[in-house]
Amino acid sequence: MGYTAIATTAGGRNGHVESSDGLIKFDLSVPKGLGGPGKAGMTNPEQLFAAGYSACFGSAIEFVAHTDKVAIAGVAVTADVTIDMNDGGFFLAAKLKAKIDGVDRATAQGLLEKAHQVCPYSKATRGNIKVELELL
Repeated sequence: MGYTAIATTAGGRNGHVESSDGLIKFDLSVPKGLGGPGKAGMTNPEQLFAAGYSACFGSAIEFVAHTDKVAIAGVAVTADVTIDMNDGGFFLAAKLKAKIDGVDRATAQGLLEKAHQVCPYSKATRGNIKVELELL
C-alpha cells in the first residue's frame, strides 16, 4: 500500500506548477524576502512545504494519540518554513507550532515529541534541516 504524489513545475520559482490529477494549478513567484517580485496571489515552494508539513504533522499527532489511547479534542499545527542563505548556500529551517486540545500540557508535549518521531516529513528532514517544536 502506498501513494505517490506527482507534480510538475515549469520555470522554477517564477514558473507554473500542476499536479498530475489537475487539483493543483497555479503560478509561483519568488518572495520579496529573497529579492523576487513576491507577486500577489502567487505562492512559493516554502509555502507549499509548510502546508504539507503542517498537515502531515497534525495527522501524526492524531495517530500517536490514537495509538496511545489518548482522547484529544482537536489539533492545529502551524509550520513556519524559512529559506535563507549562509556561506554554504541556501538552507531551510522549520518551526512546528502545535495546539492540542483536550489534554494537559505534559500529555500534549509527549504527543508532540512522539509525533516528531513518526511523521514522514520529520523523518525526511531529520539531520538535514533544523526543526523546532513548540507547544502552544
